[in-house]
Amino acid sequence: MSRRVVGVTLDNLDHLPKRCRRCVFWELAPHIREQAEEFGETELEKEAWVSSVLLEWGSCGRVIYVDGIPAGYAMYAPPAAVPRAAAFPTAPVSADAVLLTALRVLPEFEHGGLGRVLVQNVAKDLTRRGVKAVEAFGDLQGTAESCVIPAGFLQQVGFKTVRQHPEWPRMRLELRTAISWKEDVEAALERLLSSVTIKTAEPVIGGA
Repeated sequence: MSRRVVGVTLDNLDHLPKRCRRCVFWELAPHIREQAEEFGETELEKEAWVSSVLLEWGSCGRVIYVDGIPAGYAMYAPPAAVPRAAAFPTAPVSADAVLLTALRVLPEFEHGGLGRVLVQNVAKDLTRRGVKAVEAFGDLQGTAESCVIPAGFLQQVGFKTVRQHPEWPRMRLELRTAISWKEDVEAALERLLSSVTIKTAEPVIGGA
């Protein structure tokens, strides 16, 4: 089974799940969203938002493929580009953070660790761009159709609550702590092998 993660572009935007492709919960203020839904223009609005963020800020999402099939995605952007964020009772998002708005793995690909892989890829992208942290509003209600990421999942991948709320806590992931255990182990092995090489080389040099 091969996994591949790529940035969201206008070319692969249609690889998002259909419901998410049409959803503008985060991208538009509530009253404008209602108008877009009434006139059936949500797909165009979603495309326009992605295009604008890509041009003004850069990459704003990740799509994960399993054996070439779209299996899930994540979206993120500066808080100023996410009108809905201001409507949450635990707003505003911290000035040094990027907002993770959406993350979903298709049901047939759940329980395979793909959600964690998406978070790690988001973290890597933002770390390279000098961002200090990622924040997200968590869903404690457990609504299946919610456009808000479940708080339990966010906790599992390292987010900590920075502002409590019975329904919508604001949670934060410091990017310096977002390195995967695999990378930590690989780095430790590299240091160990380097040390072993040096130690075994010393007697040879001394005996020459």
